[in-house]
Amino acid sequence: MIYLDNSATTKPYPEVIDSFSQVAQQFYGNPSSIHSFGLRSERLLNQARKQAAHLIDVDESEIVFTSGGTEGNNMAIKGIAFAHQNRGKHIITSQIEHPSVLETCRSLEEQGFRVTYLPVNNNGVISPIDLEKAITEETILVSIMHVNNELGTIQPIQEVGQIVSKYPKVFFHVDHVQGFGKISLDFYDCLIDLVTISGHKIHGLRGTGILFVKKGTKISPLFHGGEQENKFRAGTENLASIVSMVKAVRLILEQQQIKSDQLRALSNKLKKSLKTINGIMINTPEKHADHIVNISIPGYKPEVIIHALAEKDIFISTKSACSSKQPDESAILVACGFDKEIRNSGLRISLSYENTIEEIEQFCTELQDVLLQLSGIMR
Repeated sequence: MIYLDNSATTKPYPEVIDSFSQVAQQFYGNPSSIHSFGLRSERLLNQARKQAAHLIDVDESEIVFTSGGTEGNNMAIKGIAFAHQNRGKHIITSQIEHPSVLETCRSLEEQGFRVTYLPVNNNGVISPIDLEKAITEETILVSIMHVNNELGTIQPIQEVGQIVSKYPKVFFHVDHVQGFGKISLDFYDCLIDLVTISGHKIHGLRGTGILFVKKGTKISPLFHGGEQENKFRAGTENLASIVSMVKAVRLILEQQQIKSDQLRALSNKLKKSLKTINGIMINTPEKHADHIVNISIPGYKPEVIIHALAEKDIFISTKSACSSKQPDESAILVACGFDKEIRNSGLRISLSYENTIEEIEQFCTELQDVLLQLSGIMR
């Protein structure tokens, strides 16, 4: 099998699964219980939080364990909106955010909030000038993703942070789900208040994640009924998942340090090989996250190519897994101004540190064969 859909989800590391299993079997006491068995779980929870903070280089009080990227984005955006709506109801985001950001913003619009969706250029990058012009006295939050999940575009997060910091009453949230473990981001240096991370994008387990909430940032909790996670997230902590999440964070950061050059070589090899195949257009901009390459093959339905490759045990995708079953047209490619043929035929190839040059070569060979077969059928 050649798996090239790592932006949708990744294969969990064996060590992550082992840590989950061990904790689930040995530390099943409730961390909130006052007996010794519960206190044992509480100590492990505190240790996991401390390790996560050390790895991400933040304070342990700023770590909130979540169920993943969707919850993290909802918690950050709604949390700020509801906690600070008394002084403003304006939110700024971009047109190419993940559905968990866009749909959250749309739900807030139904509740009386106003949202500005910043346009992007042909490379999928927002204009810092547009951002600053959009900020008003009513603005309470700016939410911009670090790495786009379809194109691999990298947003100018540091510049955005500097702009937002000039407005003390405006908070800055970054969806770092696709960037974490691939593109480094200093939360403090970039003046970010909230950051979302997802476990299953970094070879962790589904249902695991972290939300960084900077000290002094007030958010309204989505869940009520307990004082867990610094009162931000009520509910008995899923200790086994939390420990496995921290394990995944450690392992992916080690891989980033050791294999970044290897991932870049894979990406370059992929793009070079794709350029030799007739009819393929590379949509990903020149400057992009190495693990995501977006292409279009005008004249071919994306799902037909995906199914044909799947029969050869090769797996790629079209767009965000959260919207992949929607109509063919990619909203991201629309926002970037691509022609209809391009945006209706988009395909995403997403790599991990586990992929090899041999896999890339075989994928490109098989893709070329699939296109030749399909062109024969179409004739």
